[in-house]
Amino acid sequence: MMRKPILLFAFPALVLILLAAERAAALLLGFYPASPAAWHAWLELRPFSTMFWQQVHAYLGGSMALDAAIVVFAAGACWMASRSKWSAGFFLANHAALIFAGKMMALSSNAETASTIAAFTVPNGWRFSLMLDFSLKNSLVLCLGLAACAYCHVAFLREAKLRAEARAVRMLALQRDL
Repeated sequence: MMRKPILLFAFPALVLILLAAERAAALLLGFYPASPAAWHAWLELRPFSTMFWQQVHAYLGGSMALDAAIVVFAAGACWMASRSKWSAGFFLANHAALIFAGKMMALSSNAETASTIAAFTVPNGWRFSLMLDFSLKNSLVLCLGLAACAYCHVAFLREAKLRAEARAVRMLALQRDL
């Protein structure tokens, strides 16, 4: 089975599209603040990536051009990793996207309770909640991420098996030659 780079790139691309769509919705909201459609789009996309963009803006400034550059650079890096001959590249890209998506879901789960265990702040300022929001959107992203992870593992293990078989054939040929 030959790995398909487009399938390896699909989940990281979905995560990057969600990040870019939230920035585009925020930009449209800035241009059309009275538009209910812009508010609806932004409110739907905001929970997934708002903590990421808040941290980026805190450390790098609040430039939409920089946000676009980050998304384009990450998309290029993931595409090159999915097409590389080095199998650990696509493995890392897919798993980084899955970890990022899980982290964004955990950070954006807005647990509104009067409990002392509702939200914690780690030393660097990241808030996280003990309750995850498994809404339909979050569950769909998580399921797609797990499917991409499974495909990634199958492709990685099949390539490792093919490399081991090729190595065994070369070893047998060397033993015969000696």
